[in-house]
Amino acid sequence: MAEHARLLASQGFAVYVPHYFDRTGTTGLADKATAVRNFPAWGKTLWDAITFVEGQEAVDGGRIGLLGFSLGAYLAMSVAVVDPRVRAVVEFFGGLPQEMKFFMRRLCPVLILHGEEDATVPVEEAHHLREILEKRNVAYEMQIYPGVGHGFSGDAWVDARGRMAMFLQKYVANVEA
Repeated sequence: MAEHARLLASQGFAVYVPHYFDRTGTTGLADKATAVRNFPAWGKTLWDAITFVEGQEAVDGGRIGLLGFSLGAYLAMSVAVVDPRVRAVVEFFGGLPQEMKFFMRRLCPVLILHGEEDATVPVEEAHHLREILEKRNVAYEMQIYPGVGHGFSGDAWVDARGRMAMFLQKYVANVEA
C-alpha cells in the first residue's frame, strides 16, 4: 500500500490506510471462512475509518474515495453501496458481494481493474459489477488486463496506477463538495 499512498499523497490526496484485520485479531491472509465470519466487523472498521478521516483538518469530508485490493476491494464496494460519504471507489481485482444487493442504497463511480486470468477472484466478478453499474446508470471505468492474474506487476501495474490517479482526480479531487 505504501507505493500507492505515496503516489496519491504526491498528488495532494490525504491518504489513510485502515488496518481492518486488527479489529478481529486476524493475521496474514484471511481464508474464506475467516473472511465470511469477519466481513461485517471489517466493514464496520472501514465505516469507522471514514468517520475518523472526514473529521481530520486536512480532509474535505465531501471528497472521500476508497481504494481496495482483493478482499479490501470487496469491503470498499460493500461500504460504498450504503455510505453516501463515499464519492468513488477504485477496486483492484475484487468485486461486490452478491449479498449486498439486499442492502444496496446507492452507487458511486467505480474504477474496475482486474486480471483476465485471475484464479483467486474470477474476472466474472468484474463483469458482474459492470452490469450492476450499467443497469443503474452509474459512471464507471473498467480495464481487464489480458494474461494477468491476481495482483499486478510490470506494465499492468504501471497502467493501473495511472488509471487510479486519473480516476480519483476526476471523481474525488475535482468535484464540488
